Amino acid sequence: MTQKLIKAILILILLNSVAFGKKSQKIQPPVLHKKIAIPKQLRTTSHGLEYGGDIRIGDLQNNLTAAFVVYRAAISVDGGACQPSFLGAFTEKGEILWAKGEGGLQPNRPGPVAIYDIDADGKTEVICLFAENPETVDPHSMKNISLMFLDGTTGAVEKQAKSQELTTASGKGPNWVHQRIFICNLSGNKTPQDFIIKLGTKIIAFNHNLEVLWSYENKWDEYQNCPAYIPAVGDLDDDGLDEINGGYYLLNAQGNPLWEKKPGKNMDSVTIDYWDSKTEKRVFGSGFGCVLDKHGKIILKLGGKLVPHGQELRVADFDETLPGNEMMIRYNGHFEQVMLVGNSGEIRSRFDLNSSPNNTGMEVVFWNGKNKTAMLYNGGMLWKGDGKQSFKLPDLPKEVGNKRQGWYHCIPANITGNEREEVMVYNPWSTEVFIFTQKGSGTKKFSGYSATPRQYNARLMD
Repeated sequence: MTQKLIKAILILILLNSVAFGKKSQKIQPPVLHKKIAIPKQLRTTSHGLEYGGDIRIGDLQNNLTAAFVVYRAAISVDGGACQPSFLGAFTEKGEILWAKGEGGLQPNRPGPVAIYDIDADGKTEVICLFAENPETVDPHSMKNISLMFLDGTTGAVEKQAKSQELTTASGKGPNWVHQRIFICNLSGNKTPQDFIIKLGTKIIAFNHNLEVLWSYENKWDEYQNCPAYIPAVGDLDDDGLDEINGGYYLLNAQGNPLWEKKPGKNMDSVTIDYWDSKTEKRVFGSGFGCVLDKHGKIILKLGGKLVPHGQELRVADFDETLPGNEMMIRYNGHFEQVMLVGNSGEIRSRFDLNSSPNNTGMEVVFWNGKNKTAMLYNGGMLWKGDGKQSFKLPDLPKEVGNKRQGWYHCIPANITGNEREEVMVYNPWSTEVFIFTQKGSGTKKFSGYSATPRQYNARLMD
C-alpha cells in the first residue's frame, strides 16, 4: 500500500470521526426542576391580570446561587421605549432581597437591564436605565432617565449618571423600542468591564466608572431597512477586545466602523460565532441570510428568494452528522417556518416550529452540554435541529397576556451541574418562573451557578 493511499485512508477516517463521532446522543426529555413564585409584594395588577414583568437571572448574592430581578416600565407605549421604574430582586426560594420604585407597567419589549459584576470586585451589580420620576417620562426621549449601578444584594445605588450622550437620545418606532444593555470588553481588562447601550440609531459605550467611551450613530432608520434591533457583541479576531455587530455595520472596540453596508432587508437578528472554521469567528445577519468576515466580505448570502424576511437567526452545532456549526433561520417573517443551513451553504432541513405569539422566541440550548449537539427552544418546546424530534416543556400553565408578551421567554443557564444547560422560562404577564432540566441531571460535585454571557447578554427576541 502506497504512502499516498495510506494518507487518504487516514484522512477519511478522521473526517468520519469528526462527522459521526457525535452520533447517537440520547436526548432526554425535560422535567420540571423548579417552579418559583414571584413574591406577591413584587407583583402588580393591570389589564385584569396579576403579574411580575420582565425577568433577568444572575448571582445577586455572590454565593453561587441563581437569583432573579423582575422589572416593570414607567410607561408602555407601542412605538415608545419602556424604561424601568420598578425593580425587585428575589431568590430561588422566593425570598425578597430588595425592591426599588413602585407600581410600573408591563414592558412592551425586553429592555435595558443586565446583571453582572461590572467593576470586577467580586460583587454583582444590576446595570439599568431607571425612571426615578415616572410622571416625567417621555417614551420617545431619554431626557429624564438615569443610568445606574445597583448593588445586587441590597439594591442600593452604587453609581449613577445622566450623561449628555444618554439624555439627548430620542426616537420612535420599531428601532427605538428595542433598547438593550450588553456587557463587553472594550478596554482590554482581564474581564469585561464595559458595556454598550443601544438606543434606536445610537450605540453608546461606557466603562465601569460610567464614563462615556464613545458613541456611534447609524442613519438608517426605516422599518425593514435599519440595522439590527438587537446588536451582538463578541471577540471576532481573538485579540481580547470585542466587536459590535449591527448587521449593517461592524464596530471595533474604539467605536470605529470596520465596515458599513446593507447586505439585505429585515436585519432583525445578528450574532458573532464560529462558522466554517473553529479558529475564526464570523459575522451573521438574518437579512437575506448573510455571513461576513471582519472586513465585510460576504462568505455566504442566501438571498431574498430563500430568505424574504429573516426574522430570527441562531448559530450552533445543530447537526450531529456535520463538523462545525449550522445556522437556524426563521426565514419568512413572523411565521413558523425555519430552515437549517450548513456551513457550505446547503439547506439541511426545512420544518415548521410550533406556533408562539408573534412567532418569535428562538434560542439555542446546550441541553447535553456545551460541546454536544445543540437543541432549539421555541415557545415552550425544545426541538432537534432537523425538526424530527421535539419535546414540550411539561407543567406550563396556559399562556396569558397580549400579542407581544404572551409567550414564554427563555434564558438558558447551567443551574444543576454536569455542564448541561437548563431552560429558564417565564411569561411576563404571569407570576412564576419555571426551570426545566433532564431527569437525573445534577451532581454532588457541582460547584455552583456562575453567570455567563448567555444570561447577562440574554438574546431575548420579540
